[in-house]
Amino acid sequence: MTLSNSLAHADVAHQLHPFTDARAFEQNGPLIIDHGQGIHVFDSTGKKYIEGMAGLWSVAVGFNEPRLAEAAYKQFQKLPYYHTFSAKSHEPSIKLSEKLAEMAPEGLNHVLYCSSGSEGNDTVVKLVWYYNNALGRRDKKKFIARTNAYHGITMASGSLTGIAVDHKDFDLPILPVIHLTCPHFYREGTAGETEEQFTARLLAELEDTIAREGADTIAAFIGEPVMGAGGVLVPPKGYWEGVEAICRKNDILIVADEVINGFGRLGTTFGAAKMGFTPDIMTVSKQITSSYMPLAAIVFSDAIYEAVADNSHKIGAFAHGFTAAGHPVATAVALENIAIIEERDLVGNAARLEAPFQSGLRAFADKPLVGEVRGVGLMAAVELVADKATKAKFSKSGQVGQIANRIAHEEGLILRAIGDTLALCPPLIVTEADVAEILRIMGVVLDRTAKEVAEQGIA
Repeated sequence: MTLSNSLAHADVAHQLHPFTDARAFEQNGPLIIDHGQGIHVFDSTGKKYIEGMAGLWSVAVGFNEPRLAEAAYKQFQKLPYYHTFSAKSHEPSIKLSEKLAEMAPEGLNHVLYCSSGSEGNDTVVKLVWYYNNALGRRDKKKFIARTNAYHGITMASGSLTGIAVDHKDFDLPILPVIHLTCPHFYREGTAGETEEQFTARLLAELEDTIAREGADTIAAFIGEPVMGAGGVLVPPKGYWEGVEAICRKNDILIVADEVINGFGRLGTTFGAAKMGFTPDIMTVSKQITSSYMPLAAIVFSDAIYEAVADNSHKIGAFAHGFTAAGHPVATAVALENIAIIEERDLVGNAARLEAPFQSGLRAFADKPLVGEVRGVGLMAAVELVADKATKAKFSKSGQVGQIANRIAHEEGLILRAIGDTLALCPPLIVTEADVAEILRIMGVVLDRTAKEVAEQGIA
């Protein structure tokens, strides 16, 4: 990175960047991305990168899809903005709601819009509380989430998130939320414990928590089918089926955070289907528009709708909403984006490329520093460790991950270092040749990182 140009200087002078060390940023400056082409982006110097993270887990159709630009332009010309408050509506939001109900699991036929996954999960909290109040269950307000889960960054969704750094010095969590053990066998399994025993222990923990807190105080269990920002954490076999059975027995709603998993990432339309459970509520965002426009939706069940609708009639309104909720341009872009995903069978593409992508990464398991390789569909991670035999972490978390991240940039691949875990989540339009090139670069990155770590004596 360089501070030799005016844009970089202006950025450092005026913009506070999310998830960034502000003082380090002052010294190093930004990587300024100038334009995109397919699965590639180009920085302000013209350097080309494979965008191995699809932006932020989100660009399904690539970085220059003309049909999305055209859909936005046409809608800007026709109706650039209108709201959905007070019984007002417009065609794009109506058609998208109908489409989402068609795509969602059976019984989830109702949609509420906002502009981001964080807003979406924030809204889920309010919706669930409103629902329980409507039923006279005013003590049923607690949420169950998991350690290392990421559900957003607002006050409410940030409370549901189970990542310590996202809470630190923000005085979070503020909600009544209980974070259970992360369903990551590699890190959370005990000595001698089988994966089946690990699953049984986590399900027993859930049951014990419900018994201790009281089912009549617990509103919902929220989880990503496969955790994303926590490090691409794939739950063990039987986990989600067990969670669903326990929640049904105790009248606890199940919220599937599909913000990353949804619209094909795991080789299925939604992640819940891949993991074998049916939620009461889904939060979707990111790939709904390939992030060309900010949009999120909460898709929820008929049963929840009926109670909410009755209560809105009783008290006069469902008094919640955002200025841009169901924005006509965003929903028009979403409709076209979903049409492209379906026409080009990008969900099927993720399913077909899962084997070469995942097996190719697992071939790196014998390399120095590689502790675990994990993933599903077109979403994967390589966790780097100080000692492969003991799974010992490096003494300074994130140091090696940042070395690997820098080397990946040098080699022309954008990935995400989550501590010392290297995450990959390429656009759904990748080809088998693209996957082979990503794997080639990853091999170089891992070799160069191991060499640099050894030379610096990092442990």
